[in-house]
Amino acid sequence: MLTGLSIRDFVLIERLDLELEPGLCVLTGETGAGKSILLDALGLCLGDRASSGLVRRGMQQADVTAVFDLPASHAIQELLEDHGLGEAEELILRRVVTSEGRSRAYANDRPVSAAFLRDLGMAIVEVQGQHDLAVLLDPSNHRYFLDQYAGLEVDLAKVTTAFDALHAARRSLDDARGELERARADEEFLRHVVEEMVALDPQSDEEDALAAERSLLMHAERLSESLSEALVSLTSEDGAQTGLRRAERSLERSMDNAAGRFDEVLSTLQRAGVETMEAVALLEELSRELIGDPARLAVVEERLFDLRALARKHNTTVSALPALQQEFAERLAKVDSGENELSELSREVTACRSAYEESAANLSDKRRASAETFDKAVNAELPPLKLGDAVVETSVETLPEDRWGRDGMDRVAFQVTTGPGQRMGPLSKVASGGELSRIMLALKVVLSQTRGSRTLIFDEVDRGLGGATADAVGARLEQLAHHAQVLVVTHSPQVAARGNHHWLISKSTNDERAKTTVDRLDAETRREELARMLAGARITDEARAAADSLIAAQAS
Repeated sequence: MLTGLSIRDFVLIERLDLELEPGLCVLTGETGAGKSILLDALGLCLGDRASSGLVRRGMQQADVTAVFDLPASHAIQELLEDHGLGEAEELILRRVVTSEGRSRAYANDRPVSAAFLRDLGMAIVEVQGQHDLAVLLDPSNHRYFLDQYAGLEVDLAKVTTAFDALHAARRSLDDARGELERARADEEFLRHVVEEMVALDPQSDEEDALAAERSLLMHAERLSESLSEALVSLTSEDGAQTGLRRAERSLERSMDNAAGRFDEVLSTLQRAGVETMEAVALLEELSRELIGDPARLAVVEERLFDLRALARKHNTTVSALPALQQEFAERLAKVDSGENELSELSREVTACRSAYEESAANLSDKRRASAETFDKAVNAELPPLKLGDAVVETSVETLPEDRWGRDGMDRVAFQVTTGPGQRMGPLSKVASGGELSRIMLALKVVLSQTRGSRTLIFDEVDRGLGGATADAVGARLEQLAHHAQVLVVTHSPQVAARGNHHWLISKSTNDERAKTTVDRLDAETRREELARMLAGARITDEARAAADSLIAAQAS
């Protein structure tokens, strides 16, 4: 049950705090006073779309909070626990919208997504707005009413999952067929390319290694000359090695008289001698390695030429050739193994199709079984709404296979007749606007009994109705309010007179700014509002007397 609604800077509402009660809660006011704004504010807390236009002009943000009490047995408790909110006796939904259009959502002071807020709202509130008539007229929506009544959400989810799996399997099969067709078209080319690449066997980083070797081989003679000159400089009679040994012996002859002053320089000369010997060894090794080999140079150059030619042929780099070879090999393998893959994917499609057909057929059976009891429940609601001759019938037909989808394989449609001897026909062609409103009310009443919603909201469900028909709608709403909280926005005095609680919504203008206010009516102000609804702008004594009669009739 909705126990409180707090609104700050929302459209025309500057500040509003409502405390709501069980039973039939009536909201009235002149056209344009802002009754829809109040419902829009509540809708925002229930996950409706947010926009900057909802923020009162000149303000930074709009802030709306709705408070609900929750019995421990309510189905929403499981939803709250699944999202880490725990079991709660009270649910506080809050939405903040900035002037830039950004929004934040909260459930019991915990940040949540607007989508989760919407899930919570659907679990605790049932709304019939003026746009719902358009929903009712569209047969594609009728399945939703039947599934909701029969509690087929789990069965529908299984069908949806099975259809998605079938769709994915079919897509994989189609993709594999396309790839196989393309591979077959290129089979001769692929075999030639793969054979060519296997014969050449390109390796990663091979080009750099070959280029370096080629450079060495091309300059081997000059490099060898440089190495020889270096060796002569180090090892000749007048070379560095001889000079170092001569210097070392000279110092050794006098070191006894040097009082240790020659120790450091002798150590340095000895290290230099050792390192010079190492340098000589390295130079000799390089000299042996850099012996010119024209045959090897020819082999290296030919290998480089072949690799680079193959890379140019395929518009790539030499380093990318190994990966390209693997790609071509895989494409060729698809030709060889493609039929096996297609067979496997075809079996997967067949299995997914069987799973889908089984789950969809099960859903169809449950829909057909529920349609009869659904029709009985709806038709039982029609006579009290002055539709005693009307009959609603739900048809469940199997669609052609090309129209099967995530909702199953059925077309669910409501047919109606509103008078004796009249043939069944679509709602859009048989029922008038007033009849549609009452049929929708009957549907909502039936659905509320299965869903266990604690709060039902009706926005001008009596639009276009008057007299006894409006009174019948009011009577049904009053009966409905015996086991659920009902909020109704109405222009009908017959409906308003049946309310347990009554609020007046009005609009005023101060400093060229419009402002909407909501006032709870006591017995006297309620009498005046009912008289206004009966008479119009000029309230007469006759209108007040008629209002008294309405109030007395409901009290009796």
